[in-house]
Amino acid sequence: MARYTCSFIVSVPSDYLQPLLIELLQDCELEIQYYTPDYIMAREIPGNVSFSKLVAVEVLIDKSTATETETRMSIVMKNEELPLQLDNHCRQIFEFVKQAIEHSRNWHLVESFAG
Repeated sequence: MARYTCSFIVSVPSDYLQPLLIELLQDCELEIQYYTPDYIMAREIPGNVSFSKLVAVEVLIDKSTATETETRMSIVMKNEELPLQLDNHCRQIFEFVKQAIEHSRNWHLVESFAG
């Protein structure tokens, strides 16, 4: 199973972050499956790759450490594909979404940590 994680600190209040992230994930061709004020689950839309390669995305918004100007969030992306190659499908989607978060015009990226 391929699995990639990353954490970000962005300069946006936590109450505004969730709807902005939902929009960003949809713009990345991901379908929102479930969400709460501090959690979002999305997945790749079936049809372009085999079922085992479909990527699932989980976003956790850390409201416990959020301030009025900064919020920490973590993303986990995974699929059933064995990561036999460094540049596998899950890694490609991970890098695409990571870059979308890092370059979003909706917030200023304070810090990014890949895990």
